[in-house]
Amino acid sequence: MNTVTIVLLSILAVLIIAVIVLYFLGKKAQAKQSEQQAQIDANKQTVSMLIIDKKRLKMKESGLPQMVIDQTPKLMRRSKLPIVKAKVGPQVMSLVCDDKIFDSVPVKKEVKAVVSGIYITDVKGLHGTIKKDPVKKGFFKRALEKAQEKAGAKPLK
Repeated sequence: MNTVTIVLLSILAVLIIAVIVLYFLGKKAQAKQSEQQAQIDANKQTVSMLIIDKKRLKMKESGLPQMVIDQTPKLMRRSKLPIVKAKVGPQVMSLVCDDKIFDSVPVKKEVKAVVSGIYITDVKGLHGTIKKDPVKKGFFKRALEKAQEKAGAKPLK
């Protein structure tokens, strides 16, 4: 056989093995995630709270209990989490927020939140509706919009 054919077949075999391994790892991770979601749903409760502040912070800077930090995987400790500082009753707490609802959490407003342990899964406005924060535009996006307005390609506001 030709050496090029042997090299291509060996690369193909390695790729097939990698796809099979990733399939089984993904299946295992999906089962673990669904189990965790069921546990979160079983422990959820509705609490009214005053949101003081919200930020994306590293695990060590977040103000979460040391026991929670110790239980997280090493790779997760370096990543930034959506942290909400809220006053629940007389106590000020740091809570981890779901990424999907982090942008819709209002600051300095009282809300009813669905909480499971230290994890906020849903937020509803206590007085009125919750408005989403406007998305901040980057430098290049603003410059592109200005250029389009000057060129007449985009209607003026």
